[in-house]
Amino acid sequence: MRLSSPGSQSWFATLIRTTSIRARPIVEGLTRHANFTESRLHPKLPTRRRILYLGNPHPGQTSFYRIESLRRLGQDVTVFDATAYAPASPWLKKLRHRYPIGPLVSEINREVLAAIRTGRPDVVLFDKPIYFTAQTIEEIKRTGAQTVSYNQDAPFGPRNDGCWHLFYKVFRLFDLHCLFREADVVRYKEWGLPYIKTMFSFDPSMQYPPPGEWSDSDRSRQVSYIGSPLEERPQFLMRLAERERIPVVVAGPRWEKFVTPEQHARYVSHGFLADDQYRENIWRSKINLGFISHLNEDDIGHKCIEIAACGQFLLAVRSQGHRECFEEDQEAVFFSSVEECADKARFYLGRPDLRDAIARRGRERAVRSGYDNDTQLARILNQLDGIDGATS
Repeated sequence: MRLSSPGSQSWFATLIRTTSIRARPIVEGLTRHANFTESRLHPKLPTRRRILYLGNPHPGQTSFYRIESLRRLGQDVTVFDATAYAPASPWLKKLRHRYPIGPLVSEINREVLAAIRTGRPDVVLFDKPIYFTAQTIEEIKRTGAQTVSYNQDAPFGPRNDGCWHLFYKVFRLFDLHCLFREADVVRYKEWGLPYIKTMFSFDPSMQYPPPGEWSDSDRSRQVSYIGSPLEERPQFLMRLAERERIPVVVAGPRWEKFVTPEQHARYVSHGFLADDQYRENIWRSKINLGFISHLNEDDIGHKCIEIAACGQFLLAVRSQGHRECFEEDQEAVFFSSVEECADKARFYLGRPDLRDAIARRGRERAVRSGYDNDTQLARILNQLDGIDGATS
């Protein structure tokens, strides 16, 4: 067995100890209609506010579930659908994405100010604010509304998405920044800007465990990756499948652009998966692979949190963020190379008892530690009241 990463020599000994550790009971019964706000994770519900949420409110988007979470937290939420103002022309849409200036963004700015005057919100929550001008944000602030920038992407990282032209001009104006990366925490501290460190979070109404009788007989996917072909992932997964002979199955968009037609036919089972399909394919996977985006400076993978929340076995790239979120070999299993991933996949495919025990503990950790939307959004709203410690 090849163990190529620092510290990996002890994983097998730790694994053996796992067999004698009984998983602690976990919070179950979270269905799509569960009132998760009653959990002990955030006993202080935030002050009720009128919130104008600017973002993409359509099902399948993580923003859709944040909107529902805010409502579970007792907030009076009005949604401004930012996607409704995109040009019909694909060419103009691409131009606007890279150069959000002048007439390409004038309508959305005009309409959001009209919504502010009508609704008089207490808080305006901008989900990835890339189309709003400094004049618009300053006018919003003059109404007395607090402005919050919630941005899961990385405008200051090396990936250079090309959509940050306006954001760079306005980001210093927001009353609170929600940060997801330690790299951004360092930057915002240096700039003296108000922030709260949050995290990629799961939604308890959508990511939850399967029925109690679920077992390997219900899992048709062996070693599964659900997601996009970002960075090193196509090469990693093809090496895992073809050199290491691991039974890999992939689901996600755009894979036809990154693998050969033969590889696509052999390994790719689905395109983009969302909502019930996404969760159920996690359930049907014996091993769920997780990665991080290095070019986005991510500390953790969003899907890794969701996999754990679904009560399924997570085999993820080893990172400091993942090791802080989950105890290695107890709540999740990590790798630092194709070889280590293959070794661990082979071992755990033959040990459903260990997989289930680790998955249960991973689920328990995600719930107990508040990795859910409700807990994280409650922290953000409480920050506006000066609760949870001012961070600036």
